[in-house]
Amino acid sequence: MGKNFCRQSFPAIDENIFSVLYSEKASRPNIPVNVIVGALILKEALNVTDDEIVEAMAFDIRYQYALHTTSFEEQPISDRTLSRFRARVLSYETENDVDLIHECVVKMAKEISDFMNITPDKQRMDSLMVAANIRNLSLLELFYTCVANLCKIMDERGTKIPDEQHHYIEKDDYNKCIYHKRDMDATERTFIVMKDADILIKICDSTGDFDDTSEYQLLIRLLKERTIIDDDGLRRLRPKEKVENPSEVLLNPSDPEATFRYKACARILDTLET
Repeated sequence: MGKNFCRQSFPAIDENIFSVLYSEKASRPNIPVNVIVGALILKEALNVTDDEIVEAMAFDIRYQYALHTTSFEEQPISDRTLSRFRARVLSYETENDVDLIHECVVKMAKEISDFMNITPDKQRMDSLMVAANIRNLSLLELFYTCVANLCKIMDERGTKIPDEQHHYIEKDDYNKCIYHKRDMDATERTFIVMKDADILIKICDSTGDFDDTSEYQLLIRLLKERTIIDDDGLRRLRPKEKVENPSEVLLNPSDPEATFRYKACARILDTLET
């Protein structure tokens, strides 16, 4: 694993693609972008979680060798690093309709295919799946945060939360749902969170006690901006090209007014709460 990725895949990561995410003057990233992107690719290729890739980098020399970090005094990646980077990429895509991860992974499709032992006829397809999985996890993080925030305000106001949704108010549930699971991909987990959102919103609507809360309003806004109801009555993620007013969509529940009117992707995401 380490030798192949280290010598072929890692050097093929084009850091320049991601330079648009950072200011040219004062906010260069402290962590090498190629290490972050390499960790994300390894995570998807090996079907491990955020926590597992972080732990592997800390204790497994093979991962350090693969990502060129054997000389580091401390390994530079945390689950928060990966989450923040995914959010930056999603924000840039929302504003500019350019998926940087997609662009990077497609550019190194051959190297990824060689690493994953993918046959040439499947090379492009599987490379795109790696890119899509990375992107979809950032959407899951956004949906989860909004649903969990509503659950917490419901609990504070004494409204009973159904057993199936009660986990959102439990300690460490964010990490369990976002970082620990690998039996379902990010899109499947996002669908479950959207179903939970519909259930919770119906409860809030029936009581009428939450119309004044930002948590309720932000979840309504997120669902309107990012989802559609199909012909079968099921909520689906809205296709990227059908997102209305992309410069105004919700990016950060902790700072709902921080849309791209400010044109400062790094400034927006610096306050992202997990």
